[in-house]
Amino acid sequence: MRSLEIACDAWPISGGFRIARGAKSMAETLTVTLAEDGHAGRGECVPYGRYGESLHSVRAQIESVRTGIERGMSREALQDALPAGAARNALDCALWDLQAKCTGAPVWQRAGLDVPQPVQTALTIAIDAPRAMAAKARAATGFDRLKIKLAGEDDDLPRLRAIAAARPDAALILDANEGLDRPGLEALLAQLAGLNVIVLEQPLPASDDAALAGLDTEIPLCADESAHTRADLARLGGLYGAVNIKLDKAGGLTEALAMARAARARGLGIMLGCMVCTSLGIAPMLLLGAMADVIDLDGPLLLARDRDNGLAWEGARITPPAPALWG
Repeated sequence: MRSLEIACDAWPISGGFRIARGAKSMAETLTVTLAEDGHAGRGECVPYGRYGESLHSVRAQIESVRTGIERGMSREALQDALPAGAARNALDCALWDLQAKCTGAPVWQRAGLDVPQPVQTALTIAIDAPRAMAAKARAATGFDRLKIKLAGEDDDLPRLRAIAAARPDAALILDANEGLDRPGLEALLAQLAGLNVIVLEQPLPASDDAALAGLDTEIPLCADESAHTRADLARLGGLYGAVNIKLDKAGGLTEALAMARAARARGLGIMLGCMVCTSLGIAPMLLLGAMADVIDLDGPLLLARDRDNGLAWEGARITPPAPALWG
């Protein structure tokens, strides 16, 4: 019989982290460990207040299926037992890891994927004064893609221009985190020429997606807060050119993989994203690296410290996880 353990941890963020909807100095994670026949599988999630989640509510969701999980619930059954979100993510990833440990067959093989290869991630620069953001961009010499958080205010353009001047070689990914309205978006787009912007994430609130209809822009728009699972793709296809897939939104690797395949079938671009988390929260997404157009899996780099046996980094290059971590 399986056993299930839940642990909550708080990880200090190096220098803090500010986006359009607020700031934080700690990343709170919840780790599930499933043990069976002398083997243990783990999964990590980050409860996110934007989606009505907290450590308490996510823990309660996991506890609600404890009996089923400990009696052998499958990943397939889990998809119906819990909705997409952080709780299902932690359990789904722990089940993938446990099955890999018990069978000796790595997750990539059982998922029908190619052998995972190292990937190059963007590095996120949180909202700060223009000079401070430019200094961080200048220091990120090993990263040729920088993800810039927007505040939805007048200082956004001075920030972007300072960053572009500091790193004219870097491609910029802009992330508004729902902080703009349609007029503000149009005003921003009109002034981005020459700044090497390759994608703009979630400019409007998810509830205002329809306002993107008919927008004339050469910069691809990527849905983030609007894109959780495959069920969202049909609605988003005419409004966005890409979707940001995250484990905590999709509810685990099972749905993230299905969503990536469905997005490709619809001709949508794919970004792989993450919350601010440890290496355990990133590891499953590295298996999807070959399917992605843009990779933003820098969560552990934003922390003051990572968990033991974390991922190996060389600048922007992430090596696939060792079995001691996951998979």
